[in-house]
Amino acid sequence: QVVLVSGHLDSWDVGQGAMDDGGGAFISWEALSLIKDLGLRPKRTLRLVLWTGEEQGGVGAEQYYQLHKENISNFDIVMESDEGTFKPSGLGFAGSAEARDIVKEIMTLLQPINATDVYDTADGTDIAYWMRDGVPGASLHDDINKYFWFHHSQGDTMTVQDPNEMNLCAAVWTVVSYVIADMEDMLPR
Repeated sequence: QVVLVSGHLDSWDVGQGAMDDGGGAFISWEALSLIKDLGLRPKRTLRLVLWTGEEQGGVGAEQYYQLHKENISNFDIVMESDEGTFKPSGLGFAGSAEARDIVKEIMTLLQPINATDVYDTADGTDIAYWMRDGVPGASLHDDINKYFWFHHSQGDTMTVQDPNEMNLCAAVWTVVSYVIADMEDMLPR
Protein backbone atom coordinates (compact mmCIF):
# COMPACT_ATOMS: atom_id res chain seq x y z
CA GLN A 1 0.00 0.00 0.00
CA VAL A 2 1.29 3.41 -1.01
CA VAL A 3 1.02 7.02 0.13
CA LEU A 4 2.38 9.11 -2.73
CA VAL A 5 3.86 12.61 -2.27
CA SER A 6 4.93 14.60 -5.29
CA GLY A 7 6.00 17.71 -7.12
CA HIS A 8 7.27 18.20 -10.65
CA LEU A 9 10.51 19.23 -12.31
CA ASP A 10 9.61 20.72 -15.64
CA SER A 11 9.39 24.52 -15.69
CA TRP A 12 12.27 25.08 -18.05
CA ASP A 13 10.84 27.74 -20.32
CA VAL A 14 12.37 30.93 -18.89
CA GLY A 15 13.06 30.83 -15.14
CA GLN A 16 14.85 28.32 -12.95
CA GLY A 17 11.59 26.71 -11.84
CA ALA A 18 12.52 27.17 -8.19
CA MET A 19 8.93 27.95 -7.24
CA ASP A 20 7.16 26.09 -10.08
CA ASP A 21 7.70 23.50 -9.08
CA GLY A 22 11.03 23.10 -7.34
CA GLY A 23 9.33 24.00 -4.06
CA GLY A 24 6.77 21.19 -4.42
CA ALA A 25 9.52 18.73 -5.29
CA PHE A 26 11.58 19.92 -2.31
CA ILE A 27 8.84 19.61 0.31
CA SER A 28 7.97 16.14 -0.97
CA TRP A 29 11.61 15.07 -0.67
CA GLU A 30 11.89 16.78 2.71
CA ALA A 31 8.81 14.98 4.09
CA LEU A 32 10.38 11.60 3.45
CA SER A 33 13.75 12.80 4.69
CA LEU A 34 12.26 14.06 7.98
CA ILE A 35 10.33 10.84 8.55
CA LYS A 36 13.50 8.83 7.96
CA ASP A 37 15.62 11.11 10.18
CA LEU A 38 13.07 10.72 12.99
CA GLY A 39 13.36 6.94 12.71
CA LEU A 40 9.66 6.57 11.96
CA ARG A 41 8.48 3.50 10.02
CA PRO A 42 4.87 3.81 8.90
CA LYS A 43 2.71 0.79 8.09
CA ARG A 44 2.50 1.77 4.41
CA THR A 45 5.12 2.74 1.87
CA LEU A 46 5.75 6.45 1.42
CA ARG A 47 6.68 7.07 -2.20
CA LEU A 48 8.13 10.25 -3.66
CA VAL A 49 7.48 10.98 -7.32
CA LEU A 50 9.17 13.89 -9.07
CA TRP A 51 7.01 14.21 -12.16
CA THR A 52 8.23 15.34 -15.55
CA GLY A 53 6.32 16.66 -18.53
CA GLU A 54 3.53 18.35 -16.56
CA GLU A 55 3.73 21.45 -18.74
CA GLN A 56 3.68 19.29 -21.86
CA GLY A 57 0.29 17.79 -21.03
CA GLY A 58 1.09 15.67 -18.00
CA VAL A 59 2.87 13.01 -20.04
CA GLY A 60 5.05 11.89 -17.12
CA ALA A 61 2.03 11.45 -14.85
CA GLU A 62 0.11 9.60 -17.53
CA GLN A 63 3.02 7.23 -18.09
CA TYR A 64 3.31 6.54 -14.35
CA TYR A 65 -0.44 6.00 -14.10
CA GLN A 66 -0.44 3.57 -17.03
CA LEU A 67 2.41 1.60 -15.42
CA HIS A 68 0.75 1.40 -11.97
CA LYS A 69 -3.02 1.56 -12.51
CA GLU A 70 -3.35 -2.21 -12.16
CA ASN A 71 -2.47 -1.70 -8.48
CA ILE A 72 -4.79 1.29 -7.99
CA SER A 73 -6.51 -0.29 -4.98
CA ASN A 74 -3.14 -0.15 -3.15
CA PHE A 75 -2.83 3.64 -3.49
CA ASP A 76 -4.09 5.16 -0.23
CA ILE A 77 -3.75 8.83 -1.21
CA VAL A 78 -1.94 10.83 -3.89
CA MET A 79 -0.57 14.25 -2.88
CA GLU A 80 0.77 16.98 -5.16
CA SER A 81 2.19 20.41 -4.40
CA ASP A 82 2.15 22.73 -7.45
CA GLU A 83 1.14 26.24 -6.38
CA GLY A 84 4.30 27.45 -4.76
CA THR A 85 5.52 26.93 -1.23
CA PHE A 86 4.40 30.13 0.41
CA LYS A 87 2.78 30.25 3.89
CA PRO A 88 0.51 27.17 4.05
CA SER A 89 -3.12 27.28 5.17
CA GLY A 90 -4.01 23.61 4.75
CA LEU A 91 -4.96 21.08 2.09
CA GLY A 92 -7.30 20.74 -0.81
CA PHE A 93 -8.88 17.30 -0.57
CA ALA A 94 -10.80 15.07 -2.98
CA GLY A 95 -12.37 11.91 -1.62
CA SER A 96 -15.32 10.46 0.23
CA ALA A 97 -17.07 12.31 3.07
CA GLU A 98 -15.74 9.72 5.52
CA ALA A 99 -12.16 10.20 4.28
CA ARG A 100 -12.60 14.00 4.47
CA ASP A 101 -13.58 13.71 8.13
CA ILE A 102 -10.40 11.72 8.81
CA VAL A 103 -8.26 14.29 6.97
CA LYS A 104 -9.91 17.11 8.93
CA GLU A 105 -8.95 15.32 12.15
CA ILE A 106 -5.35 14.90 10.93
CA MET A 107 -5.17 18.59 10.09
CA THR A 108 -5.89 19.52 13.71
CA LEU A 109 -2.34 18.34 14.43
CA LEU A 110 -1.14 21.38 12.46
CA GLN A 111 -2.88 23.91 14.72
CA PRO A 112 0.48 25.16 16.09
CA ILE A 113 1.39 26.44 12.60
CA ASN A 114 -2.17 27.56 11.67
CA ALA A 115 -2.42 25.23 8.66
CA THR A 116 -5.61 23.34 9.50
CA ASP A 117 -8.03 24.18 6.66
CA VAL A 118 -9.42 21.48 4.39
CA TYR A 119 -10.71 22.84 1.08
CA ASP A 120 -13.32 21.18 -1.11
CA THR A 121 -11.16 20.11 -4.04
CA ALA A 122 -7.64 18.92 -4.71
CA ASP A 123 -5.84 20.24 -7.77
CA GLY A 124 -2.98 18.71 -9.66
CA THR A 125 -2.39 17.69 -13.23
CA ASP A 126 -0.10 14.91 -12.04
CA ILE A 127 -2.59 13.31 -9.64
CA ALA A 128 -5.75 13.87 -11.68
CA TYR A 129 -5.70 10.36 -13.25
CA TRP A 130 -5.74 8.77 -9.80
CA MET A 131 -8.44 11.02 -8.38
CA ARG A 132 -10.63 10.45 -11.43
CA ASP A 133 -10.49 6.74 -10.59
CA GLY A 134 -11.46 7.25 -6.96
CA VAL A 135 -8.11 7.47 -5.16
CA PRO A 136 -8.24 10.21 -2.49
CA GLY A 137 -6.12 13.20 -3.46
CA ALA A 138 -4.60 16.18 -1.68
CA SER A 139 -2.95 19.38 -2.81
CA LEU A 140 -1.11 21.94 -0.72
CA HIS A 141 -2.98 25.20 -0.14
CA ASP A 142 -0.80 28.17 0.55
CA ASP A 143 -0.84 31.94 0.16
CA ILE A 144 -0.67 32.29 -3.62
CA ASN A 145 -0.96 36.08 -3.72
CA LYS A 146 2.58 36.33 -5.13
CA TYR A 147 2.51 33.11 -7.14
CA PHE A 148 1.69 34.72 -10.48
CA TRP A 149 4.27 37.43 -9.94
CA PHE A 150 6.88 34.74 -10.63
CA HIS A 151 5.04 31.92 -12.44
CA HIS A 152 6.77 31.10 -15.74
CA SER A 153 8.93 34.19 -15.59
CA GLN A 154 12.60 35.08 -15.31
CA GLY A 155 11.83 35.87 -11.67
CA ASP A 156 11.19 32.23 -10.73
CA THR A 157 14.53 31.80 -8.98
CA MET A 158 15.68 30.61 -5.57
CA THR A 159 15.34 34.17 -4.24
CA VAL A 160 11.54 33.69 -4.33
CA GLN A 161 11.74 30.85 -1.82
CA ASP A 162 11.40 31.74 1.86
CA PRO A 163 13.08 28.97 3.88
CA ASN A 164 10.72 29.44 6.84
CA GLU A 165 7.61 29.16 4.68
CA MET A 166 9.05 26.14 2.87
CA ASN A 167 9.67 24.49 6.25
CA LEU A 168 6.02 25.07 7.18
CA CYS A 169 4.90 23.52 3.88
CA ALA A 170 7.22 20.56 4.49
CA ALA A 171 5.69 20.18 7.97
CA VAL A 172 2.19 19.95 6.47
CA TRP A 173 3.36 17.39 3.91
CA THR A 174 5.24 15.37 6.53
CA VAL A 175 2.44 15.21 9.09
CA VAL A 176 -0.29 14.36 6.59
CA SER A 177 1.68 11.76 4.66
CA TYR A 178 3.05 10.05 7.78
CA VAL A 179 -0.24 9.88 9.67
CA ILE A 180 -2.13 8.50 6.66
CA ALA A 181 0.65 6.00 5.98
CA ASP A 182 0.59 4.81 9.59
CA MET A 183 -3.18 4.52 10.13
CA GLU A 184 -4.59 1.08 10.82
CA ASP A 185 -6.75 1.17 7.69
CA MET A 186 -6.52 2.95 4.36
CA LEU A 187 -8.67 6.02 3.76
CA PRO A 188 -12.22 5.01 2.86
CA ARG A 189 -13.12 5.36 -0.82
